[in-house]
Amino acid sequence: MSRYTALLDANVLYPAPMRDLLLQLAVTDLFKARWSADIHREWIEALLREQPHRDRASLERTRDLMDRHTRDALVLGYEALIPTLTLPDPGDRHVLAAAITGRCDVIVT
Repeated sequence: MSRYTALLDANVLYPAPMRDLLLQLAVTDLFKARWSADIHREWIEALLREQPHRDRASLERTRDLMDRHTRDALVLGYEALIPTLTLPDPGDRHVLAAAITGRCDVIVT
């Protein structure tokens, strides 16, 4: 199993072809993929805004399958770190908090 860990941000999970490629690489252990519930929420909401005809239940099923089939991908316990971080875009603090808590080497955005 690869020790190189990448936090996948919402904008690389939003387009299905990119998400599929990154997940394929992760399940073959090229790298360890991480994400958070907030990141899931962000990509699902963005997709529904751009394509309102999409079925939320189907996207949530995709989220659940990602969590279930990608080893230790879901970062937990990062929320308390969010208010302690300062970034130019405060909306990105949850991403950095998840990367720190998940001991990620890189944020893919």
